[in-house]
Amino acid sequence: MYRPYGFDSIPPVVKNLLILNALTWLATLAFLSMGWADLPSTLGLFYPGSVYFKPLQFSTYMFMHGSFTHLLYNMLALWMFGSLLESYWGPKRFLLFYLTTAIGAALMHIGVTAWEIHGLQQQIDLYKSNPDVSQLSLLLQEDHTLFIKPEIQRFLDLFLADPNNSQIIQESKDLVDLLPIRKMNVPVVGASGAIFGILMAGFLLYPNTEMMILFFPFPIKVKYLVSVLAFMELYEIVGNKPFDNVAHFAHLGGMLFGWILVKYWNKTDRNRFY
Repeated sequence: MYRPYGFDSIPPVVKNLLILNALTWLATLAFLSMGWADLPSTLGLFYPGSVYFKPLQFSTYMFMHGSFTHLLYNMLALWMFGSLLESYWGPKRFLLFYLTTAIGAALMHIGVTAWEIHGLQQQIDLYKSNPDVSQLSLLLQEDHTLFIKPEIQRFLDLFLADPNNSQIIQESKDLVDLLPIRKMNVPVVGASGAIFGILMAGFLLYPNTEMMILFFPFPIKVKYLVSVLAFMELYEIVGNKPFDNVAHFAHLGGMLFGWILVKYWNKTDRNRFY
């Protein structure tokens, strides 16, 4: 009797997702080394108002990753938790869950971005009605990568030295008009939305299962692990740290859609769960 082990023991959907994510990461490195294209900036998901947005990105962004560490942690979680869920649900239901939570995470991210852009535009309109260098500085800090540029700091110094200069005031208005466009043109990448959906499913279906986590010397129950991760995401959102380029709302969106889907299946298909 043949009993699979190692890589052969991984359920088929999880295995193919691992392979596909690894191949796209290798393709990203290859394209960059040859100077062809930056795949995450092409296949990542842009805000629908961006000139770079394409509907196809809803299905490609989840296979792009910004770093090897980003890829590694997502794939470890997919292997550990996804294998458990696919063995429980079967390949078709697991794949549906994975794609639904990934797209749900993207929709959550876009919705929050729309809300942020609306608030940003209100601040811009207020500034343009009464330009002031201190208000300009605060407004530019909304875009941390722009704010730290030396030319921006020099412009603020010029504005401070001559606050009534009409040319500088007009240039400041043109500058703040770029902020919503820059926000729209930042792509979101990664499988994290689907991974957080998988974590939520583990929380609901296997809350007391103990798992060993890298760099943590003791087994921890799934319900505690997922609760800590959810709290950390909320903490990062409230903290609003500068230079934080993680799409925390997408992670929570994946958890939300995962919770909805598991609860729906549990209610309508009890024989499948028990």
